[in-house]
Amino acid sequence: MGRAYQNRKESMAKTSDMKAKVYSRYGREIYVTAKSGGTDPAGNLALRGLIERAKKDQVPTHVIDKALEKAKGGAGEDYTPARYEGYGPGGCMAIIECLTDNPNRTFGDVRQAFTKTKSKIGTPGSVSHMFDHSAIFVFKYDDEEAVLEALMEADVDVTDIENEDGVLTVFAPNTDYFKAKTALQDLCGEIDFEVDEIQFIPHSYTTVSGDDAAQFDRFLAMLNDLDDVQQVYHNVEQA
Repeated sequence: MGRAYQNRKESMAKTSDMKAKVYSRYGREIYVTAKSGGTDPAGNLALRGLIERAKKDQVPTHVIDKALEKAKGGAGEDYTPARYEGYGPGGCMAIIECLTDNPNRTFGDVRQAFTKTKSKIGTPGSVSHMFDHSAIFVFKYDDEEAVLEALMEADVDVTDIENEDGVLTVFAPNTDYFKAKTALQDLCGEIDFEVDEIQFIPHSYTTVSGDDAAQFDRFLAMLNDLDDVQQVYHNVEQA
């Protein structure tokens, strides 16, 4: 599972290489998370993790502060999450997560990315059952057994733990994110997480080649150009 996760991270790096887009997406997500759960990171664990992740991705402090101030004001756009899924070029599977203030516009834009690359947008659940919706934590710690015991005592349904040269990767259901993070912090103190995210990880990977590969690159580029798109998950193994 760790390799699958790394493949997805590498593919996302290729499709999120424009700083302005990255800043905009983080700003929007921080605003929504702060507006719904409070603007104090100490009391909003999701916001705290999101801000830490933004800083690691070199999002400027002023972008983060602006989103928080906007949330404190209580006004502004009313974004709602939207998720679309379907079959991309070469029969690959894709899940697109969005934050939108106009669902009709966003659906039309995402559908166009599918249709213009000879792909097919599906109904909710059409491909997501072939992915694990997982909370993922990567951090340095040398006692795998202690971590597993702490998570089990916190009633976290641990999916997998990998240990590579003293770096642990913990996988748990997305619904156990807060329990798992709290248990890890209680055990280890302040942790500098290398990864602290919720992801869709495919059960298996596929490859695309020839015209399908070119269409797949176009598919990702079209989605990446959409302001409402926050994340793109797929099961294509990058070369």
